[in-house]
Amino acid sequence: MTLDFLGTLQRTHMCGDLRPLQEGEQVVLMGWVNRRRDHGSLIFLDLRDRSGITQVVLDKELSPEAHAKAESARPEYVVACTGTVRLRDASLINPKMDTGAIEIVASEILLLNDAKTPPFSPAEDAIGNEEVRLKYRYLDLRRVEMQKNFRIRHEVARAIRNYLSDNGFLEIETPFMTRSTPEGARDYLVPSRVHAGHFYALPQSPQIFKQILMVSGFDKYFQIARCFRDEDLRADRQPEFTQIDLEMTFPQQGLIFKTVEGFLKAAFKAAGIELEPPFVQMTYDDAIRKYGIDKPDMRLPAMVELTETLTPELREKLRIEPALPVLGFIIPSVGALSGTERKKLLSEVRAGFGDCGLDLLDTERLKTSPDFAPLAGTIAELLAVGAEDLSVVVTPKLGTPPMWNYDPQWIYKRVGQLRLDLAKKYADKHGLFTQTGTAADYKFLWVTDFPMYEWDEEKKVWNAAHHPFTSPHEEDIKTGKLVNDKGAVRALAYDIVLNGTELGSGSIRIHRKDVQAEIFRSLGMSDEEAKERFGFFLDALEYGTPPHGGIALGLDRIVMILAGASSLREVIAFPKTAKAIDLMVDAPTPVSDIQLRDLHLKVNTRT
Repeated sequence: MTLDFLGTLQRTHMCGDLRPLQEGEQVVLMGWVNRRRDHGSLIFLDLRDRSGITQVVLDKELSPEAHAKAESARPEYVVACTGTVRLRDASLINPKMDTGAIEIVASEILLLNDAKTPPFSPAEDAIGNEEVRLKYRYLDLRRVEMQKNFRIRHEVARAIRNYLSDNGFLEIETPFMTRSTPEGARDYLVPSRVHAGHFYALPQSPQIFKQILMVSGFDKYFQIARCFRDEDLRADRQPEFTQIDLEMTFPQQGLIFKTVEGFLKAAFKAAGIELEPPFVQMTYDDAIRKYGIDKPDMRLPAMVELTETLTPELREKLRIEPALPVLGFIIPSVGALSGTERKKLLSEVRAGFGDCGLDLLDTERLKTSPDFAPLAGTIAELLAVGAEDLSVVVTPKLGTPPMWNYDPQWIYKRVGQLRLDLAKKYADKHGLFTQTGTAADYKFLWVTDFPMYEWDEEKKVWNAAHHPFTSPHEEDIKTGKLVNDKGAVRALAYDIVLNGTELGSGSIRIHRKDVQAEIFRSLGMSDEEAKERFGFFLDALEYGTPPHGGIALGLDRIVMILAGASSLREVIAFPKTAKAIDLMVDAPTPVSDIQLRDLHLKVNTRT
C-alpha cells in the first residue's frame, strides 16, 4: 500500500456539519476511519473528526480507483475524501447520527496515513480498563464521549472568561515558581540550580499573589489558574488542576456571591442549562446539624432533630443516653423491605457504627408495641415518611461519649455519612441522582461562617481551618475570642457546594497588619517566624491595603458534574492515576546523575 500526500487539497466541511441542505454539493472531508463495511462493489467508511461522523460510499462502478484504495483502509487510518452529498433513502436514514440523513458518494480518496490495530477502538462507547485508556490517551481522546467532554470544558471556560471580563475583571497571570507557603497540603518543590540548597515551590493556589494584586490597585482580578498539590488522590482530586481564581477590593460577601452566581449561570448556559440564582445560603453550624457535613447534597432530604421527642422517660425505657442528640432521616421511594432485608440492613449499619456507641432505633418494632406505637407515629410524622420511604432513626446507647476524637459534633457527622451511604445504596430506587438535563439536576448551596480554627489534638495546638489570611468576624475580634475562645471564632469564609461536591472556597481577607500579626500569634507563630515566612506580605500590608476578598472554584469539578462524569480524569486531557503516574509519558522517572549534580542533589533510598 502506497500512502498519499495531502498536497494542496483543502477540507471544505467538518464531518459532523453536513445536512440535507447541502444535497448535491461537492465536498472534501478529512478524518479517521471510524468503521469500515465491505459489501463487495460498495464499501462504506464512517469518517470521523471532532465534529461527528459522516458515512462515505465508495461505489466500484462510479469510482473504481477510489474503491480500490478503500479496500486497503482500516479503522483509524487517516483519509481525505472528495465527493458529492447525497440524500439517503428514507428507509436508510440513521436517526442516531446528526448526519444520518445524508451520505457522501466519493469520487476520490487519499490514504494519508495508516494505523496499527489499536489496543481498543475509539468507536467503542466504553472501555473497561482505565489504565489502558490512560496509556493510550491519544486514542482515548478520539472517542465521541471524550470529545464532547472537552467541548463542554472549552465552552464553560470561555463563558466564564467573557463574563468576568465584561464585569470589569482583569485577567492577570501569577508565577508558577514561588516560595513555599502553608496551604493545607504538601508542596511540589523545584530545586534551584543557581542557589544551592534552595527551592521554589509550585503554587497550591495564587493566594498571596492575588492579594498583592489588590494591594497593587488592580481592583478586580481573575485567572483560570493551574495549581499543584502533592496529596493523596481520589476521583475528584488530581495533583495538578485548574481553578477559576478571582479577587476584588471593597467587597461584602454578598457581592462575591453575586459575581460567582453570575459566571456560573453563564457557564451552565453554555452547556445548555438555565440556572436561576440566587443560591440557597446556610451557615456551617446549620449544615452540620441538618446534614452532618459541610458540603450537603441538597438533592436528599435533610436530617431531623428528634432529641426533644425522645423524653427522659422514653430514653430510660429504650436505654438511650439522656443528654445526646437523636437524629432521623428518610431515603425516599425505597419501597417495602422484607423482614430479611430489614434485618440485613440493621446488621450492616450497626457493623458500620462499630463500638462508637450509636445504634438504630427499629421503628417497625415500635409500631407493634402499645407503649411505643405513639412514639413511632410521632417520629413518622416529624420525618414526613411516605408510604414507600425508608425511615432511619439513630440513637446513642447508654454511656456513649459526648465527644469522639475531641469533636462535639461527631454524632451529626456519623449520621450524615450514613445518610449519604444509604442514598447511594438505594440510588436506583429513589432516582434523585438521575440526570434529567435540566436545572433541577443541580442543587447549589453557599455554606458560610466556618470555624476560624480547628484543634490538633496530637500537637495540642490550634490550626487555621482555611488559610491564615482569612478574616475573622469583626464581632469575634472585638469580644476577645481570638485570645480567650478560639473554638468559637467564626471566619468570614464560605464554600460553594453543588450536589454534595465542594466546587470552591473563599473568604474576606485580612487587610490590616495588626490583625494579621495577631492571627499569626494565635496560631503559635512568633513575630520573628512570621517575618521570616511572610515578611514581604506583612510589609505590603503597611502600604495602604484595601479591604478585599475572593474565591477559587475548581473548573475540573464543574465540568465533571456537567459532563456527568465519575472522575476528574474524564475531563482533564492528560491526567495522573491514583498513584500520581502519567502512564502515557511514563512520568515520574529517574534523572541522570549529571542533572542531580547540577541541582546540588543526591538521592538516598530509604529502607
